[in-house]
Amino acid sequence: MNVLVLGATGLTGRLVVEKLLKRSGVSSVVVPVRRSLGIDSPKLAEHVVDFETLESRAAIFKVDALICCLGTTIKKAGSQEAFRKVDYDYAYRAAKLAKAAGVNRLILMSAIGASSRSTVFYNRVKGELEDAVRGLGFDYLAIYHPSLLLGDRKEHRTGEALGMAVMPLANRALIGPLHKYRAIEAETVAEAMVNELIEFTGAENSRTAIKVREYDDIRRLATKS
Repeated sequence: MNVLVLGATGLTGRLVVEKLLKRSGVSSVVVPVRRSLGIDSPKLAEHVVDFETLESRAAIFKVDALICCLGTTIKKAGSQEAFRKVDYDYAYRAAKLAKAAGVNRLILMSAIGASSRSTVFYNRVKGELEDAVRGLGFDYLAIYHPSLLLGDRKEHRTGEALGMAVMPLANRALIGPLHKYRAIEAETVAEAMVNELIEFTGAENSRTAIKVREYDDIRRLATKS
């Protein structure tokens, strides 16, 4: 199986790449990036691309599956418009290119609270992407809704750093309907994504399946390997 990972330089995306490279059932991992990951593996196919002209690199989307972990923050992007370009435009264009190339499996990183009807800009953009991707008609679409992601980020995010400091205690208070808002390790999310992809590959599916994965589902899937 050949898998393309979008957002491979991010926290979760890099973990996904590393885990895919270790799986015997994965022949190659294709990563369109702006800068090299610095990973040495014969199974890794890096392509330095300009995301503004992604369509000119349509050939690299001829794979078996797409895992999209692409995302930024409004602070890092610099504006809401720039944020939307990354989290919606680039991600949607990549999904369209993959579908046009014959890909029928997509695992998409979104966020808890994502909704195209949300009054929160971040959640609304995530929700709009989900709606648009659903409309592409992938045979298998898994949408991940993690809350705060825990892990060692290369860039410093003050708000997330504070969140990570208090979440071990806060998680205990998030019970019942609030359970899905618990912080989760990016390592766990990456493991779940890879396990779900491998599990689907060996299964027979004759009809379209759309799955939404929240905290409990993600943790369960992460233990399947």
